Amino acid sequence: MKIGSLEICGHAALAPMAGVADRAFRELCRSYGAAYTVTEMASAKALTLGDRKSAELLTVTDGERPTGIQIFGSDPAVMAQAVEKVLPFRPEFLDINMGCPAPKVAANAGARLMQDPALCERIVREVVKVSPVPVTVKLRAGWDDAHKNAVEVAKRCEQAGAAAIAVHGRTRQQMYAPPVDRAIIRAVKEAVGVPVIGNGDVTDGPSAAALLEETGCDMVLIGRGALGRPWVFQQVNAWLDHTAPLPEPPVAQRMAVMLKHIEKLCEYKGERIGLREARKHAAWYIRGLRGAAQYRARCGQISTMDDLRQIALELIAENQGE
Repeated sequence: MKIGSLEICGHAALAPMAGVADRAFRELCRSYGAAYTVTEMASAKALTLGDRKSAELLTVTDGERPTGIQIFGSDPAVMAQAVEKVLPFRPEFLDINMGCPAPKVAANAGARLMQDPALCERIVREVVKVSPVPVTVKLRAGWDDAHKNAVEVAKRCEQAGAAAIAVHGRTRQQMYAPPVDRAIIRAVKEAVGVPVIGNGDVTDGPSAAALLEETGCDMVLIGRGALGRPWVFQQVNAWLDHTAPLPEPPVAQRMAVMLKHIEKLCEYKGERIGLREARKHAAWYIRGLRGAAQYRARCGQISTMDDLRQIALELIAENQGE
């Protein structure tokens, strides 16, 4: 698949996730075969005002490339101005968020933009004008069931110069349930000529294959399916390449990956912030293991790496042979 002139290899990419898809996680997912990664979203307005926190979100390391930087906002001129602030981080492409359902963002940006297709088109056009790298867009099916307009918005974004379009097959109103609407993703794929990336409910090889087959999309995005399971990209690639299916890793390996992830998180953010953020990641890594409920409570109180190492050792002992 190509995003503009950028060659993308693989079947599944890491979806942008605020508060989750940071440098440490992006690097880890890329090491397991994610075709590309996308940063946490950054406010275009904050970037143009010189906000340091927003800039920190956009630091990209060589280990996670190719990487797209995602920005959000509702003013075409401000979105275009933000491009200048983003380029020093050397992204391979820029991604415009038109799908975030979070109330704070969707109050006037994110998925809210889909209520105004003409505005979506203007934003893409202005960003494309000033961007030397390809511009992509991430959409939802629409705002609600009465306004499933992903096809119209996608066509307008393509006309404005978007090089690829990712579609989460749920409306903003649906958030992350019920099951994804694959028909709307197929409709977008049939309506535009640029690559379309399908998003929603991909958790393994079979679900990725089903989404690709039923929608005809060019690739899949994996978000929540990668939480505590960065190896899912390796599993999807193996399944779609018709090599031997890869099972879930044994518990000892799972814990080793968790510790490696959290160590990198602390390296990048400092131990105080890293361990605080590690609590949610640790809970995801131990999900489904014997005794997970008890250990999850302990994960919520970790304050040192030794706390986490002790939990990992106990989980390995309790889940021997799995």
